[in-house]
Amino acid sequence: MTALDPSATEHRSPLARRAFLRGASAGAAVTAGALAGAFAAAAEPQSAGPSGRRIPFHGPHQAGITTPQQDAASFVSFNVIAPDRAGLSELLRTLTERIRLLTSGGPVPATDLASPPTDSAILGPVLPADGLTITVSVGASLFDDRYGLTARKPAKLVAMPVFPDDNMLGSKELHGDLSLQICADSRDTVMHALRDITRHTRGGMQPSWKADGFHAAPRPSGTPRNQLGFKDGISNPEIDDRTVADSVLWTHGGANGEPAWVEGGSYQVVRIIRMLVEFWDRVSLREQERMIGRRRDSGAPLDGTGESDAPDFQSDSQGLLTPMNSHIRLANPRTPDSAGQRFLRRGYNYDRGLDLDGNLDVGLIFCCYQQDVERQFQTAQQRLAGEPLVDYISPTGGGYFFTLPGAKGPSDWLGSTLLS
Repeated sequence: MTALDPSATEHRSPLARRAFLRGASAGAAVTAGALAGAFAAAAEPQSAGPSGRRIPFHGPHQAGITTPQQDAASFVSFNVIAPDRAGLSELLRTLTERIRLLTSGGPVPATDLASPPTDSAILGPVLPADGLTITVSVGASLFDDRYGLTARKPAKLVAMPVFPDDNMLGSKELHGDLSLQICADSRDTVMHALRDITRHTRGGMQPSWKADGFHAAPRPSGTPRNQLGFKDGISNPEIDDRTVADSVLWTHGGANGEPAWVEGGSYQVVRIIRMLVEFWDRVSLREQERMIGRRRDSGAPLDGTGESDAPDFQSDSQGLLTPMNSHIRLANPRTPDSAGQRFLRRGYNYDRGLDLDGNLDVGLIFCCYQQDVERQFQTAQQRLAGEPLVDYISPTGGGYFFTLPGAKGPSDWLGSTLLS
């Protein structure tokens, strides 16, 4: 199967498409800072108001992983500038204190007129919980010799490699010492939380890059759609089953070479994937569905009728119904060997407006969680190298991070096991 029907794309060759993709992505990188702010207000959908939903903060795992997805999200990477290990400990304690307060909601402390306000007030005098979760993860670079943590690095934590079809040369949206995934039911709640945290941690960490996303409503029902018009995240594992979650999501101290302190954590992958919709929208529907391996209207696999149907690849061993190089077949071949490679996807769409060439800068903030990033995400990603879809998507940034175990009670703090 060819990656593109020339008649459907104004007779552009794959080389021309790839040249456009590289150039457009480069243009987006150059203008990210200049244009992202200008288009943010128009690009981000706004909810009617705070939901009042409160997500519990304390527990063996952090919230924001198995939590049902909220409407708005920001993924923010930081450089840690704390001067020493004591400063790092203070940073993580402060982070925990702010997250505990912000996710609980409640009245803002009063401020006398002669002092700086205790809060930005963009949410008013009473903070709504608004389904807020703030998930803290750390990158491989935190485990250098600055804080004496080299021997305590999680076993599978490395800097995210550049995969064959990535377009990350010169990207400023890569890696980081520490990352925050901030999600809430309203966009302004996410922004408020970020402002509060950066205000209280300015001496310990500085923002490096940020990607804002939104969770589309199901249309008409079922799994939401990505910017290519296809339902995204249909075949997530059943993490409500504790046995499944323990084998797919959570790291276990002392297992597979992991240090004891990682118990209850998880590996996070973030990938900023631009989608070349100008080309995609000119491809025939049949070709789009064969590249993805699903029906666009229903989300059903090509050999099924409903989005929840499992494709029967064994009965289609020659790829007559679902092409051998379709996305869903490469990502999850559904073989005994690939059964242990599944991971939990938690992605968000993004819209950054236009680049300098007038092309739409839209796509997916792909995020997933797993027990072993090498065995799970990385293995699947390597299978996807060269798939037909690479002519229409361009990964431009992101990173690998380790999500810290949860704070188990009011006296505990995120990172306590790491620094104990």
